[in-house]
Amino acid sequence: MPTNVMTRRQLIVASLLLSATSLLSAAEPIQVISDLGYRRDPVTDYEETRCKLDLYLPQGVENFPTIVWFHGGGLQNGDKTTDIAVAVAQRFAAEGVAVASVNYRLSPQVKFPAYIEDAAAAVAYVQREIENHGGDPHSLFVSGHSAGGYLTLMVGLDARYLEPHGLKPTDIAGFMPVAGQTITHSTVREERGIPKTRPTVDSAAPLFHASKDAPPFLCFAGSNDLPMRAEENALFAAAMKAAGHRQTSYLLVADRDHGAVASRIPEPNDPVAAAMKAFIDDHRRLADKSSQPSRAPSLDR
Repeated sequence: MPTNVMTRRQLIVASLLLSATSLLSAAEPIQVISDLGYRRDPVTDYEETRCKLDLYLPQGVENFPTIVWFHGGGLQNGDKTTDIAVAVAQRFAAEGVAVASVNYRLSPQVKFPAYIEDAAAAVAYVQREIENHGGDPHSLFVSGHSAGGYLTLMVGLDARYLEPHGLKPTDIAGFMPVAGQTITHSTVREERGIPKTRPTVDSAAPLFHASKDAPPFLCFAGSNDLPMRAEENALFAAAMKAAGHRQTSYLLVADRDHGAVASRIPEPNDPVAAAMKAFIDDHRRLADKSSQPSRAPSLDR
């Protein structure tokens, strides 16, 4: 009898060790490079401190695609090291997709459009530098949650932000905003003295820039999201279709509130992660070297 008990224990331990080994071998190793400054000439200490990103790089993979990810926080708080940002980056990097997790300046320390300018500078930096780390600069995607989704939308729709970096929105393979505001952001309205409860669509609104010539978009919102958020994203998808754009998709994620639509991306069977991966596979440009988009110019440092 004691022999049988020991055998069971040994089998249980062996089984647990085997499961742990399988999990470790299933995930590719990841290299993290922290606090890379993406603005060439920061003019204030605050700009120098905030305008940094962390690179999560897959190992043993060549010419991998990359996601530039912007954290949420209402344009007033948040960080690239939040649990959501780190977990999202680790999940995709383990599956062969690099992630640049970005900090940007926040209100009230800065006003519109400084945070969008930072987002565009970060995108240009990654597009310029990712090849040095083994990535494909032509398979670059932009994403983010909540306020980060708003930044994603604005960089992808208003060409004025990438233009100083020698890029156009269509030079980026695709944009994947997660629960972003498509009307003028509530913090931008607050900066302008407009009540947060007054919906506004002006040049600070992604909706204002709906165009048939925009790059591909994949938008998400939760079925239990913040008030108006699902409706805003549905309206954006409809506005893009009405403008003649044929590469905008919108996924309303069942049983997800505003936080969970992003925080559950690291889960094994998450529909948001699956849709993002499929979107990347559909729109990455590695295969067609004959029609590569332009790259951000490499300027003297």
